[in-house]
Amino acid sequence: MNKINELFANKGDRKLLSLYFCAGCPQLECTGEVIKTMERRGIDFIEVGIPFSDPMADGPVIQDAATTSLRNGMSLKKLFSQLSAIKDEVNIPLILMGYLNPIQNYGIEPFFKSCVETGVSGVIIPDLPFKDYLDEIKPVADKYDIRVIMLITPETSDERIRFIDDHTDGFIYMVSSAATTGAQKSFDESKQDYFRRINAMNLRNPRMIGFGISNKQTLESAQANAAGAIIGSKFVTLLKESKNADEALDKLFDALSK
Repeated sequence: MNKINELFANKGDRKLLSLYFCAGCPQLECTGEVIKTMERRGIDFIEVGIPFSDPMADGPVIQDAATTSLRNGMSLKKLFSQLSAIKDEVNIPLILMGYLNPIQNYGIEPFFKSCVETGVSGVIIPDLPFKDYLDEIKPVADKYDIRVIMLITPETSDERIRFIDDHTDGFIYMVSSAATTGAQKSFDESKQDYFRRINAMNLRNPRMIGFGISNKQTLESAQANAAGAIIGSKFVTLLKESKNADEALDKLFDALSK
């Protein structure tokens, strides 16, 4: 069974916490250590960012991390070699999050083959058109048993959400707003309405809420309305400041308790 499906099937009532970081930031060779530290500290699954020079869904924090990573010399080939080196030490699901361009440059089939070989369970491709997913990506991903996770926003129609639910597996990534990523202090009433609307649809797939989670209020709101929360910008900022994953996690857990 794919590790993502296994995680959601066995979690019971427990709410999940996932973290995002950009591979190769703050240092080129930190990827493996950051992943192993996150697992040791109880993170349920990890989104590993593939840096790209034009990340349209990302706010300034993650854009800056991608720039640093590329400057450090990170590439998809390098990332796969780093993941391969720790494959036998990591048990939680790893999800690669990256834009279509570097994946196409690597080659669609070689990319999914490398995912399997390095212990990756899923991918998120924010700029992947749904038709291209169905026609070109899904058949290859299914062949290698890799989950392609799709994003929905408050602007996504019910019809499109049902279509995504019918044609994907693993979980659905609920983006808390249509804006770019970045920490927020609270989720306003319109976001709460969006969470309630999706819950009322009784979708087949579990949902995770991301974008803007940075404190106790946003974390609890996300966890109350989905299977769990995904934190990106807040952790990326702390990791860049401390350059140490344990220290960054200490500070993150502290921020999430307030």
